[in-house]
Amino acid sequence: MKKVNLAIVGATGMVGRTFLKVLEERNFPIDNLFLFSSAKSAGSKVNYAGKEYTVEELTQDSFTNRGIQIALFSAGGTISEKFAPIASSNGVLVIDNSSHWRMDPDVPLVIPEVNPEAIKNHKGIIANPNCSTIQALVPLKPLDDKYKIKRVIYSTYQAVSGSGVKGVEDLEKGMEGNPTGFYPHQISYNCLPHIDSFTENGYTKEELKMINETMKILNNYDLKVTATTVRVPVKNGHSESINVEFEKSFELSDLVSSLNSAPGVVVVDNPANNEYPTAFEVDGSDEVFVGRIRRDFSIDNGINLWVVADNIRKGAATNTIQIAEKAIEYDLV
Repeated sequence: MKKVNLAIVGATGMVGRTFLKVLEERNFPIDNLFLFSSAKSAGSKVNYAGKEYTVEELTQDSFTNRGIQIALFSAGGTISEKFAPIASSNGVLVIDNSSHWRMDPDVPLVIPEVNPEAIKNHKGIIANPNCSTIQALVPLKPLDDKYKIKRVIYSTYQAVSGSGVKGVEDLEKGMEGNPTGFYPHQISYNCLPHIDSFTENGYTKEELKMINETMKILNNYDLKVTATTVRVPVKNGHSESINVEFEKSFELSDLVSSLNSAPGVVVVDNPANNEYPTAFEVDGSDEVFVGRIRRDFSIDNGINLWVVADNIRKGAATNTIQIAEKAIEYDLV
């Protein structure tokens, strides 16, 4: 794989730091590395692969005449809205973690195990899906291919790391009896059916992200999807209960076999021995883990799945880097 000049925007944040860790673990082919952040964090020193780098302040000129080929963005929607087009206009392929570009019809929304070919349609920006959407669709795509999904019901149990450093701090301080007030209610010893802001139809933005992104990635805007997303007092790792209704009938053994052979999926499903995925155990992993696989007897052709993944790795950093690897493989940079 040829080496590229790579930039990270938001290099000192939770996902930015994980970018660096995953890039090194995967031996990503970097020629020159550029690290950008806000003025507040500029000047920080970061070690990568045995070399020290100085973080630069992100400005309008950061991508001018630098030879940067790929930029991984994880600095929020406002930054991505402003700076992704600037980078793209300078010939940089932007892979963005924010929600800003995801539903833009001209921007591919990509999970490499699900729809890698969409990368080839980029116009300078590729969007990384929501973390909870990513881990849901890695196992759902092979089942959709085989049995055709008719309806999906998502119920998520999402870790505080999905809110960033401040979410983790609120949980940890709350466990000591001193919550920071970051969440609208105490998160320690509690569950909040409230991720992102509420909209006029009663759904939160997080729930609508899962609904709309599922339809876009599967390229099926007639698909019936609903969601309830819940923040839980877990430090890292999202868990999801997914109820699926298929158009076609299935044999349970064949369905499990399809999941076992799906890229990026690990089946952990032996309830007799209390074996099923948990957020604690998948922390630090890049795969999506599936268990509690059982028929939904209340409907025809229904299934229940329990799906768990590290939301900072597969849900953000690793998926983004996998997209970059595919872009190099497809000779798009």
